[in-house]
Amino acid sequence: MDATTGSYDQDVCAALQREELDVLESIYPECLSADTVKGLIRLEVPVELPQATAVSIHGNLLTENGSYSNAPEGRSLSTLPPILLDVCIPPQYPFVPPQIRTIHSTHSWLSTTSGDLRERLAGMWEPGEGVLYSWVEWIRSGDFLDSLEMSAMVDSKRVIRIPHPTPQLLLPLLETFDTSTQAARFSASSYECQVCLTSIKGVRCVMLSCSHVFCRSCLEDFWGLCIREGDVVRVGCPDPACVKEQREATEEEVRRVVTEEEVLRWKWLRMKRALEKDPTLVHCPMPLCQTPVPRGANVEEGSAWERLRTCTECGYSFCSYCKRTWHGPVARCPISATKTLVLEYMALAEDSPERTWMEARYGHATLKKLVHEYEEERAFHEWLEQCTGTPCPGCDLRVEKASGCNHMRCIKCGQHYCYRCGAKLDGRHPYGHFSTPGLRCFSKLFDVESIDDEWQPVEGFEVI
Repeated sequence: MDATTGSYDQDVCAALQREELDVLESIYPECLSADTVKGLIRLEVPVELPQATAVSIHGNLLTENGSYSNAPEGRSLSTLPPILLDVCIPPQYPFVPPQIRTIHSTHSWLSTTSGDLRERLAGMWEPGEGVLYSWVEWIRSGDFLDSLEMSAMVDSKRVIRIPHPTPQLLLPLLETFDTSTQAARFSASSYECQVCLTSIKGVRCVMLSCSHVFCRSCLEDFWGLCIREGDVVRVGCPDPACVKEQREATEEEVRRVVTEEEVLRWKWLRMKRALEKDPTLVHCPMPLCQTPVPRGANVEEGSAWERLRTCTECGYSFCSYCKRTWHGPVARCPISATKTLVLEYMALAEDSPERTWMEARYGHATLKKLVHEYEEERAFHEWLEQCTGTPCPGCDLRVEKASGCNHMRCIKCGQHYCYRCGAKLDGRHPYGHFSTPGLRCFSKLFDVESIDDEWQPVEGFEVI
């Protein structure tokens, strides 16, 4: 530069401009589009907040005292739509300031009529220093919101306040942009699957609501196996911390991973599990229905009406005790009369006149069928007594134990209990029942059998 004439070396200015544009394009290629012949540059700078920040949109503009009259619409966002700057670069730049022709925000979320943003951008230029990179950094980080007094601290948290005439229209646009930006960023990044420990692009991964990332194939195999085996509790995040908390997947997460048939089975298993936790639930006795039917609402406990069940699918009304057509609250269940009839018939001799009379009255085939059903029921209960331990004290569910300790946790109601004596155990300290001297199951956590006779000497052991 010639200080006496105010002229500038055009070659030096052009070299400085090329150097700044090269640096800007290498770092933020998506933000820059330039026409160097005409000296025009467009900067499209998205606003990336350091972390998810509360954004509230107010229906009215700021008043003189800095308050808003309308209730705001708010969401937590990580990005805001880009700011577009059309800049004219004079030949003498950076020794003369660049000229900002227009400022526009995508979806018009930022009001630029006041000229505050233009003035602050112009004030950042210093003679002989490039300012384009500083503009991009200042807008991209969201620091300009503080300068425009659109950011404030509320309860030690940053809140961005955007004045806009139609918050109900702007808010969905901001949410859609934030979601699409996060999805594009996730797809372009690489993540290590915590199951197969392989680094995979995000487009082939799934991020759960707990922020843990797994490759789609691992989740598909794992969740599909759990659904096929009916283990609906394990259809969730495989991370050890989430497994400990028993965090289950949402329906949207399951639909993104498994097939539609598996989704339907998963939903059926969840409904079945929820219904089975209700001790008053009874399945519809109609062979083609079998719908779970809970007890009716507003029924007095202990009254005869609590036996009434009406299937919501087929409309069949039946007694929850005998599974027969509803016989009213006064009449006794036919099943008790049937059992009495069968026992009376079985007590009679084969060729006795009384037995012949009963067969003629009720039918020989019918009585034989009732006797067969009674024998099956009795044999089943005998098997339960012989092959299963004490039933769950919470829901009376019986479990057959092949091995392991005597501390049981009911899969139906979640009750902790002792398999040997049936005592309820404290879920926080279940093993105190087996480690407290004086209790009947002290030192009997495992049923140990003598194995003294099982050892056999190895031939030639003494030689070794």
